[in-house]
Amino acid sequence: MCFYSSEAKLTKLKAETLSIDYQKVKNNGTVIVFNILNLNAHIMKTKLLATLFISFLMTSCYTEVIVEDDYIEEPVHNTHEVLQSYDFWYVDINATKGSGEVPFLQRAFTLSFINGALYANNNMVGIGKTGNGVGVDVGYYDALRGAVEVDHDIDGRYILDLFVIDRNTIELYDSLSDTSYYLNGYQLNSFDFDYIFYDNINYFLQEYDAWEKVYTSETGALNDFDNENFLQFQSGYFRSSIDAPGTQVSRVRWDFEGDYQVYDITNDEMLKTLTLAYRSSSNDYFELYVINDSTIELYHPSSQTVYKFRGRGYRQYLKSGSGAIDKMREKTSNPTMKVERSRER
Repeated sequence: MCFYSSEAKLTKLKAETLSIDYQKVKNNGTVIVFNILNLNAHIMKTKLLATLFISFLMTSCYTEVIVEDDYIEEPVHNTHEVLQSYDFWYVDINATKGSGEVPFLQRAFTLSFINGALYANNNMVGIGKTGNGVGVDVGYYDALRGAVEVDHDIDGRYILDLFVIDRNTIELYDSLSDTSYYLNGYQLNSFDFDYIFYDNINYFLQEYDAWEKVYTSETGALNDFDNENFLQFQSGYFRSSIDAPGTQVSRVRWDFEGDYQVYDITNDEMLKTLTLAYRSSSNDYFELYVINDSTIELYHPSSQTVYKFRGRGYRQYLKSGSGAIDKMREKTSNPTMKVERSRER
């Protein structure tokens, strides 16, 4: 706070000599010292002195605010180093905040930033293998100060703010749509890609035009599902067929249709259960296991029969386009079932 002498006090001075010895004025930590000795002045000069004195101190205070105030800047991470600190970034679509979308982020399961080139895994099939694990080249990027500029081959140019959440999580924020995406970083040589399959099992089931039965265990009681050789999963419903194995998918006649539901299992991330609700008969219940990116296993607890199905007619989503728009990822939350797995694998 600047200290000023008031005119009222000055006018009360009756002596012609004004002595102010080392009067200290403190402004934002700076001490200004004045020593005025033997000043002979009448009241008018005193008023003039007061005016000049106040003006000087006001100028001094104003100058100090500009020069001495500290500018506090938040630390900005080295964007290039952050983006390349992991082999790939898994897009946790369920953690997304905001009602808008960035198409290439909404579509991708993983992203990799490698020396200016942007790679993506937009399919479950081939994930961990395509492009040595990082996927296909979908564009370019430029690391900015606290942001990344992406030039996507189809979706165009985006500038996304980058925030480091923790040691392996970053946030990419699109100010135009007010939407945040959260990405988790992993190294290829230490990551179990089964996690991504189970975390996105509904998308995986729909990436093939059909699933053909290729194995039925010899053990197990006879049941109606023994006769079904093809399954097809669409968004919200399934179809099945008793056509002979080896039939071309385009010629398969779908005999049954109904609703299906995938369930998460409490305390078991590597197990899903599947119910098929036939519209013409009763329900079937299975334990669902992913063998690889083209094979699933269905275990039928009531008959203790194991079935294996292989995907036919792979639907590839490399970039944006008419086929990929319908496959945009959305937040999903499977209902939870409290059961113990019936079959040890």
